Amino acid sequence: MDYIAATIKSTLLEAARSRVAWMAVVVLGLALGLAAFLQQVALIEQKEIQTAVAAAVLRAAAAFLVAAFVITSLVREANDKVTELLLSQPVPRSAYFAGKFAGYALVGLALGFFFAVPLALFVPASRALVWGASLAFELLVVTAVSLFCVLSLTQTVSAFAATAGFYLLGRSIDAMRTIAADPIGGITGWTDIAVRWIVDAIAVLMPSLDRITLTAWLLEGPPPLAEVGALLAQTAIYVALIGAAALFDLHRKSF
Repeated sequence: MDYIAATIKSTLLEAARSRVAWMAVVVLGLALGLAAFLQQVALIEQKEIQTAVAAAVLRAAAAFLVAAFVITSLVREANDKVTELLLSQPVPRSAYFAGKFAGYALVGLALGFFFAVPLALFVPASRALVWGASLAFELLVVTAVSLFCVLSLTQTVSAFAATAGFYLLGRSIDAMRTIAADPIGGITGWTDIAVRWIVDAIAVLMPSLDRITLTAWLLEGPPPLAEVGALLAQTAIYVALIGAAALFDLHRKSF
């Protein structure tokens, strides 16, 4: 436990030194500035437009910041031989992984709630709180995927590209299923059927990120508790599965 706590502390200190907090403040300022600009140019539903745009910017920025921090942090440690030094200690690799994941997860949780605070300027605080909690859980998935990609691919660009691809696919998979199920001109041949089956198979494996942290929760109110519970369960399952895959990959590596 002491090793895990020390790893968490060092990860949080690295987040402070790498100025993730300053980047979050800059993003927050840009989002609020864009919202203020839209207030001046929008003719109707000004507050709704402000909320929707600010929420979209903050959500995308949060995912980018978490993925970038996780990937660059681990790549830097590997290049500086810090990872090799840490894993040479008489502790299981699972302890190293648990400490790293917990540290990165805390950064993601903090970002999720931090980005939800200014949205209370436009919508009731309870809606902003639910949206922020959902964003925090979404960032747990991003953290797990980033860890898996960087441990498997080891390079910054390839790991970030894989993480971004996973995130974008999770955000758009339901739309892809709708298009594949009802293409323009109808289903005309075996290729259309094959595409539909392939998209459906991918959808089974992917988390439905487009159902998490919805802007509609800010504008219309939070979803029923049953739906929230189902989304949280989905998040927990995918984090556990991806984390297990990342830990397996870490165990098979030789440093």
